[in-house]
Amino acid sequence: MIFSFDAFVTDALFDRAGRAAFALGDGTVRLRTDEGFVTVEAHGGPQMGGLGGGAVLAAAVHPSGLGVVTGGDDGRVVWSRIDQGEVIATLIAELKGKWIEHVATSAASGLIAFTAGREVHVRDAADPAFARVFAHEKTVSGLAFEPKGRRLASATYGGAQLWYARIADQKPTLLKWAGSHIAAAFSPDGKFLISSMQENQLHGWRLSDGKDMRMGGYPAKIKSLAFFDKGNLLATAGASGAVIWPFAGANGPMGKEAAEIGFSRDSMVVRVAGIDAQPVCLAGQDNGKIWAAHMRNGRIETLKAEKGAPISALSTSADGKFFAWGDENGEAGVLEIPDLSGPRQFAG
Repeated sequence: MIFSFDAFVTDALFDRAGRAAFALGDGTVRLRTDEGFVTVEAHGGPQMGGLGGGAVLAAAVHPSGLGVVTGGDDGRVVWSRIDQGEVIATLIAELKGKWIEHVATSAASGLIAFTAGREVHVRDAADPAFARVFAHEKTVSGLAFEPKGRRLASATYGGAQLWYARIADQKPTLLKWAGSHIAAAFSPDGKFLISSMQENQLHGWRLSDGKDMRMGGYPAKIKSLAFFDKGNLLATAGASGAVIWPFAGANGPMGKEAAEIGFSRDSMVVRVAGIDAQPVCLAGQDNGKIWAAHMRNGRIETLKAEKGAPISALSTSADGKFFAWGDENGEAGVLEIPDLSGPRQFAG
């Protein structure tokens, strides 16, 4: 199914029930129903008391699994969902004059975190009175919860910082590495933290001893990364194909080489996604095409052959059967992922 939203697609997500949701640059959230989509004026619209013109800058599935949490350039953090047939938008926080550029959530701990300039704010989905603020010396450019949801990683200039998300007064654990870090992701086993850098490279830390992992060689910024195959593999954008790093074993990618798959001479991979339980990754290109690859048998299959604007959002459903995508011009879709476990094939 293909849709046209006429606004930059900031993110495409699946909630716990497997329903797709799209967060858009016009400040709206589009929630999938059996009849189509409903529109929530989450940012800058009259429903939230704004005057229009807002934009969604970040989105994540709510810790409950129902609906999505979005951050906007209006300083608002909003929970949009459909509950018992009613469309609801709840204001979680508002920081006037701030841009909420990054949002992270944890189903394990029920926590919601978001950035506002040099600050990280934490809220508890079950306790409206709970609030924590973690100050940084520089702007925070990435945010991620560990798998258990107790610790929070913030990416900033000079490295990453680890915070206990519920503790008010603390000094964070500093993971230092020179340069500007713009994204963060924990490995699913919680043993490694990976950051994307302004300098067209990844950096990693083994959390047991803080040992550094240099993961370079990219021709462009890595705007997207995704663990898959039960955490054994990491797919990243930022090259002419998808770059795959091995993470099995105690040492993860240390001392190992990455592989590049789906190489294209005339396009770059700008978004990646993976199937958690399978060795299958998806890649969205800057020419609008999307393909999937199976890491064991080498099979690669085109999922979206039509060229268009650069893919700006890409995700898979929890069961690995569907994927949702969106592009910079507002085109979007929800499509089925074929079974790639058969014989090796190559995309045309």
